[in-house]
Amino acid sequence: MACFAFCQNKKPPIAEAVKNDTIKVIDTEYREDQFYAGITYNLLGAKPSGVSQSGFSSGYHFGFIRDFPINQRRNVAIGVGLGVTSNSYNNTLLISKAGSKLSYNVLNDEDVSYDKNKFTNYAFELPIEFRWRTSTATSYDFWRIYTGLKIGYVVYSSTKFQSGEGDIQLSGVEDINRFQYGLTFSAGYSNISFYIYYGLNKMFKPEAIVSGSQEPVGMNAIKIGLMFYIL
Repeated sequence: MACFAFCQNKKPPIAEAVKNDTIKVIDTEYREDQFYAGITYNLLGAKPSGVSQSGFSSGYHFGFIRDFPINQRRNVAIGVGLGVTSNSYNNTLLISKAGSKLSYNVLNDEDVSYDKNKFTNYAFELPIEFRWRTSTATSYDFWRIYTGLKIGYVVYSSTKFQSGEGDIQLSGVEDINRFQYGLTFSAGYSNISFYIYYGLNKMFKPEAIVSGSQEPVGMNAIKIGLMFYIL
């Protein structure tokens, strides 16, 4: 879970200090525009009965955030950006298809032997953040706390089941919600921040039902990781 960012001085310098024949240029209208990149460990919340996770479920996140300071000191700002993300979830819910109908079955290790079972989605995302930091126009190592909302639109999804008896692979899973959104929080110092995302809506549509029960597949995403910032 990680984010990369760099500071950009978008407006011309308007202040300078002179000492020992050295001119120091200070931009009092600096911004913390950022490129970010992160890696997360992905968890599934509100899982149906019998569903569990196994292995490492990963997420990768890349994008850019534009910074809009809202106070004179410019250490408080609103950030709005655009990014891309890929997320995989290793779990024990088998997604298969017969004709045009999707089915969802909980895998039991006693009955089924398999090597891998996961679903993956790829999305564009729009982060909107309220940002606080201890930065100044001349300081590039500082504490930061960013919190906000991230809205995602899934452009592609797939599933993969591998076993000694055969493989099942699907793409474009219709029951996955295209729009997914959640709360974000990141805090750290210098180039590295701790990051967490908590999904507010379900990953699967209401019509996705676990076979043999009336329990919806549902589930929400929880992502924990690091954000690295490129200064």
